[in-house]
Amino acid sequence: MTRRGLLLAAVGLGLLALVPPVAAAIGQPFYVDVFRRIMIFAIAAVSLDLILGYGGMVSFGHAAYLGVGAYAVGIPAYYGIENGFVQWPLAMLASAAAALVIGAISLRTSGVSFIMITLAFAQMLFYLAISMELFGGDDGMRLARRSAFAGVVDLKNGTTFYYVVLVLLVGALAIGHVLVNSRFGMVIRGAKSNESRMRAIGFSTFPYKLVAFMIAGAMCGLAGALLVNHTDYMSPAFMHWTRSGDIMFMVILGGMGTLSGPVLGAVVLRVLEDLLLPAWTEHWQAILGPFLVLVVIFAKRGLIGLLPERND
Repeated sequence: MTRRGLLLAAVGLGLLALVPPVAAAIGQPFYVDVFRRIMIFAIAAVSLDLILGYGGMVSFGHAAYLGVGAYAVGIPAYYGIENGFVQWPLAMLASAAAALVIGAISLRTSGVSFIMITLAFAQMLFYLAISMELFGGDDGMRLARRSAFAGVVDLKNGTTFYYVVLVLLVGALAIGHVLVNSRFGMVIRGAKSNESRMRAIGFSTFPYKLVAFMIAGAMCGLAGALLVNHTDYMSPAFMHWTRSGDIMFMVILGGMGTLSGPVLGAVVLRVLEDLLLPAWTEHWQAILGPFLVLVVIFAKRGLIGLLPERND
């Protein structure tokens, strides 16, 4: 990451850290909930960017891991297991396992076939969730209780929960930075550029791509665990293909192949949604669609590419 990128990330995270005190000062505490939700989706967008922006793997079923993570928290809570130290690792492991299965099959293909296989698996999991009547079926189910951490942190406190999400977002960005600048990341980026050449020089790209797929799935599963605690509700809608589209929208809008771009995309998309939804109700996406087209045409590197760049 360039110095400009690091500075942008630091300034952005600093501004996010100021949201709770500013919201309290102006008497608008709901902004804490708004930006907490934005950060949760930013984590999901960063996870997708690891395989899409850096690896060129166009997964159109990424929200499947968001849903798996949510259900991995909600189902144990239904049976009285509310320990977050159990739920959240379970959410990451379950999502990584789902990514292992999906990746092991889909990564043997490319292009449209890869896209359709990831979409098909996501829809399979979506309909599986609908079929589980015990856990609400199509209607979903309220979370019995937010994840408990033995008095270490209290997620019932909105501000505390906000800073937990912020810390995890920083962690996701840090992990992403280490990965993409490591030998592992070099292989992933090289495979995106010219996979045949990487194989010719001795790298077996498939296991690298599969591990990247699993890391992205685990990270998105954590976002799902956060989302179900945020909404106090789990629903099959978490893993619908339109949700995958939203996450991909964030990555493309902010800038693929960057770490701060997906965060910027999540902020812009959700702020625009909150501004347009009251006025345009169900037609708000008719305004958002042309906006994305304009960004793709005139800002091919996303919104983050519009900022002046320095390589020093």
